[in-house]
Amino acid sequence: MSTLRLTMSQALIKFLDNQYLESDGEEIKFVEGVFGIFGHGCVVGIGEALQEPDHSLKFYQGHSEQGMGHAAMAYAKQNNRKKIMAVTSSIGPGALNMVTAAGTATVNRIPVLFLPGDAFACRQPDPVLQQVEIPHDYTNTANDSFRAVCKYWDRIVRPEQLMTAAVNAMRVLTDPAETGAVCLALPQDVQAEAYDYPEEFFARRVHRPGRRPLSPGDARRAAELIKSKKKPMIICGGGVRYSGAGKELARFAETFDIPFAETQAGKGVLPWNNPQNLGGIGVTGTSSANEIAHDTDLVIAVGTRLNDFITASKWDFHNPDVELLSINVSAFDAYKMNGFPFLGDAKLALKDIHKELKNLGYQAGWGRQVKDVIDVWTKENTRLFTLDDTDSGFAQTKVMGLMNEGGIPENAIVVAASGSLPSDMERIWRTRVPDTYHLEYGFSCMGYEIAGALGAKIAFPEREVYCILGDGSFWMLNSEMFTAVQEGLKINIILIDNNGFHCIDNLQASQGIPHFGCEFRFRNPETDHLDGDYIPVDYATIARGVGYDSYRAESSKEFIEALKAARASDKPALIDCKTARKSMTGDYGAWWRVGTPEVSKKSAVVEASRSIRKEAARARQF
Repeated sequence: MSTLRLTMSQALIKFLDNQYLESDGEEIKFVEGVFGIFGHGCVVGIGEALQEPDHSLKFYQGHSEQGMGHAAMAYAKQNNRKKIMAVTSSIGPGALNMVTAAGTATVNRIPVLFLPGDAFACRQPDPVLQQVEIPHDYTNTANDSFRAVCKYWDRIVRPEQLMTAAVNAMRVLTDPAETGAVCLALPQDVQAEAYDYPEEFFARRVHRPGRRPLSPGDARRAAELIKSKKKPMIICGGGVRYSGAGKELARFAETFDIPFAETQAGKGVLPWNNPQNLGGIGVTGTSSANEIAHDTDLVIAVGTRLNDFITASKWDFHNPDVELLSINVSAFDAYKMNGFPFLGDAKLALKDIHKELKNLGYQAGWGRQVKDVIDVWTKENTRLFTLDDTDSGFAQTKVMGLMNEGGIPENAIVVAASGSLPSDMERIWRTRVPDTYHLEYGFSCMGYEIAGALGAKIAFPEREVYCILGDGSFWMLNSEMFTAVQEGLKINIILIDNNGFHCIDNLQASQGIPHFGCEFRFRNPETDHLDGDYIPVDYATIARGVGYDSYRAESSKEFIEALKAARASDKPALIDCKTARKSMTGDYGAWWRVGTPEVSKKSAVVEASRSIRKEAARARQF
């Protein structure tokens, strides 16, 4: 057996450079590059291997470990999980900074390979700089924190262990049912140790996850369940997008007159004006989707993990006869809420169930109800898009309307992640082109937006990319603005400045609690609380200092002009939108369970707690 003598780091890079994914007969290079911030735990190990010119992996310099992890996730998400990036850092704080990004990737079922440096496996120089020592367990390092948020975790303490670790990493990263964050912790001495690796380890490796078909008889069983119901509805999740099942979903919905609602990950698989499209469902949903959800007698959940925002804390389905049919590649997700689980790829499953249901001559019995609720919502959507400016500013819903209705190209990618903006986006954004709606809302991770825009732009440099974020998210993480400048990548940042975390401020106030700690105000010397004047910030000036074209918009007219200028520019751009506070969308027929105190000096809080318990009694119990 012929071998190559390489360091573990050199072998890892050579291995990653030869990984491919087969998708519907097409072989795609799976690992495209590596984001990194070098420190003593990786610069002379994996850093040396990356510096060598004998591989094709492109290196991107990150400026926050969390930010580059988000960018890698966005790259994989925008490529529908068919391409990934790896992320490397030093030990200690550099590694720990990536844990949030790893959690974000795992929750969203997006593949990202994390390669944090680690303490010495030999332990001779211990404790080294940035090492976290755990007296009761010396095998435990900072990197053990990744265990809680990764789908596969390994620590390579001998160079030959790389072979099994790397293959298992690829097994998980390429598996549509198991994918998420993968962590290979790399002790800094082992990174530099050499081993005679067999050449076959570096051979071109094509991973063929394939499409999982339904088990024999499942399509018939699913069709019979649907046939027994009069008013079924579909929830279109991210699994529909990643399966490429948009055409199958459209045909299924049209043939049997079954309406569908969208999750954040599933939105945009079909255009907003499809006759069966109810829009977003649940807490961030439309009135049309939630009205139908209240009435449905069968929920057909396709490729969704059914989180509390989608189900309105399991409250949204009021029909006493309602049942759940779940189609998913993941058994873990398919068994949720006591559903009838059908394990299979969305594209194949919808096609097979369609055939069986067609043979049964089925038609749903909604009549005009679906069209009527969609018509009502469309009018409300248009109203939100076209609100007049007021003395307090222009509405953030109008920002979206002006962008959506001609302000940006229809094929532009739009990225958002947290606060009130995902609620607004899921409700009112009118997606016309598939794979242009890019929301991270599985983890609702503030700070994803700018890094996510960078990752999406790297994935599709020929497309315009816009991220929409609030001032709260901007302060959480804006470091990858600099990476975009460094790489010559044009991203467009639409910053909604409303002086605070107003989404959470709204939640606080809705539960009877006075405004406290959620707005960006000076400390008031009289009360010693943060209830002084609002803090004025010129975000346009901040962006200009980094090299962005920047604009300030205090009215919808100024925003239109800024959008035109940003679109015409070749440079990254930021538009500082001074919008009216509390100008986001409201609730549309959903409920969300939160932990409101049962005992409080504030009577409004106690009353809100009673209401929570009353509505919780109406929700499904599992």
